[in-house]
Amino acid sequence: MIYLCDTCILIDYLKGVVDIQQKLSKDRKQGLGMSSVTYMELMVGALNKREAGIIKKAFSDFEIVEISEAISTRARNLVENYAKSHGLLIPDALIAASALELQIPLYTANIRDFRFIPDLSLV
Repeated sequence: MIYLCDTCILIDYLKGVVDIQQKLSKDRKQGLGMSSVTYMELMVGALNKREAGIIKKAFSDFEIVEISEAISTRARNLVENYAKSHGLLIPDALIAASALELQIPLYTANIRDFRFIPDLSLV
């Protein structure tokens, strides 16, 4: 897996944002992933079962990173350090912790949500 995709990137992909579709199409061959949190956010955002099916099919080749004890611990530390000072939310902490634990970049359009996290590489 070359990087972890944030929820906003995958939503833009589904909306037809050309730059994102081109980048993901190019990088898919090397392997892409998403946090299980991202997967759940996408499923919750689907309006009906048909849309949920479209989402599942669109990202069926993505590796889904489950929340491990190490990811949970790292996310908890991120929340302790940045929830009050930077407004870090639990889903974003879990996604960032997943990328940190795997030591891979996070592909996001919401740089401001993550830029203050040390050692987190953003694409």
